[in-house]
Amino acid sequence: MGKKKVLAGLVLFMTGMWVCTLVSKSVYTTGLPVVNTVTPEEKYIEHIVEADGIVVEGGKKAVSALAGLRVKDVLVHVGDRVEEGDVLFTVDLEDLGAIMEEKQSAIDELQLQADAIVENRALAQQRRELEEARAREDYDITARQKDTDVGRAADRYVRALEDLENAEDVSEQERRALEEALQSAAYEEADAMRERDRVVKDAGRAVEDILMPEDADAALALLQSQMGDLREGMSVYQEVLNNEGKVRAEGRGMITDIFVGAGSRAPDAAAMMMTDESVPCQFKVTLDKEQKKYVGYGDEVLLRLDGSGGELDAQVGYLSESQTTPGGYEILFDLPQDTGFPGLSGAMKRTERGEKYGRCVPTGTVYESKNRNYVYVVKEREGILGSEYYVEEVMVKVLDRNESWTALEAPALESDSRVISYADREFAKGDVVRWVE
Repeated sequence: MGKKKVLAGLVLFMTGMWVCTLVSKSVYTTGLPVVNTVTPEEKYIEHIVEADGIVVEGGKKAVSALAGLRVKDVLVHVGDRVEEGDVLFTVDLEDLGAIMEEKQSAIDELQLQADAIVENRALAQQRRELEEARAREDYDITARQKDTDVGRAADRYVRALEDLENAEDVSEQERRALEEALQSAAYEEADAMRERDRVVKDAGRAVEDILMPEDADAALALLQSQMGDLREGMSVYQEVLNNEGKVRAEGRGMITDIFVGAGSRAPDAAAMMMTDESVPCQFKVTLDKEQKKYVGYGDEVLLRLDGSGGELDAQVGYLSESQTTPGGYEILFDLPQDTGFPGLSGAMKRTERGEKYGRCVPTGTVYESKNRNYVYVVKEREGILGSEYYVEEVMVKVLDRNESWTALEAPALESDSRVISYADREFAKGDVVRWVE
């Protein structure tokens, strides 16, 4: 009977201890963080790049007016669409008339200078012809005179020779005198011939000097060139005057830039810029550095323009660093002819399937601190109250990620690891938690 009482008491004690343990464990686990977990999955890390953009002109053309003309009225604004023949701005006709008078005065002055050069050249030619005639006359007279002198000297030589040959019965003194006379006549003839050659040669050179071409003179050609330029400019001024000072659009387009205002003078460069609608528009998008990783030159994308009913297939035709957005990249897509207009908004979308990875977890489960990445996993161990779950920190290497999933490389992360994806309160590495599947 005593043994039964002892056994009954032991049972009651053990039952009480078990109940107390259950109660204690229940109270203990009630205060633990509740966590949910996920296991790594095999997935493709897909990247979707979406960005807003705007339609820009595919080409521009300049609207010019004669430099220096005063603008009277500007009839368009930036953003206005114009048709061929529309008046863009007008010039001051009174100012134009004054400029044309000034240009004509400059032409007249140059013409007077050119006429003077032509007249002076004609007078110089007359003087040249007169000098040539006189030089030739001097040459002829000189040649005749010197030929006469040579002839006379030759005649004296012949007579002296005859006198010596006919002197038979003369003394020795008389013969010597005749021989000296013959020698003297020979000298005179030689001197006369030498003098004739010298003088005739000088007279001939005087004629040659007159016939030499004059030095080249570019003055007349320069004046004529200047007058040609001024007359060409005058014809353009006259065309402006004939158009009543109206500068018109040469084709359809939209005004993008205006460089003149009422009262200002037209610059040497363009007065306005407008789109060239013969060139298709482009769609412009600015991406950040992260987005640029998944969009490259020649890539295919989808475009959606505001107000259009569908999407357009497009290809990246231009990509470069942005000059206006630091760290950004500008991308241009060619649009089909007659699609969109400058200023129209739209959006770009590109989807890249990416690579397949064996261990992917939701992006929100991966933490980063001090240039290292890690996840929290739930592990099981024996505690004072029996089996319990605790948190362990596992270092990982991020291979790729998108907004939803992150691909990891971590030898310590098994395919069945329980990665914490939710907790109802804060926890830390080593904490005991209540795991709910």
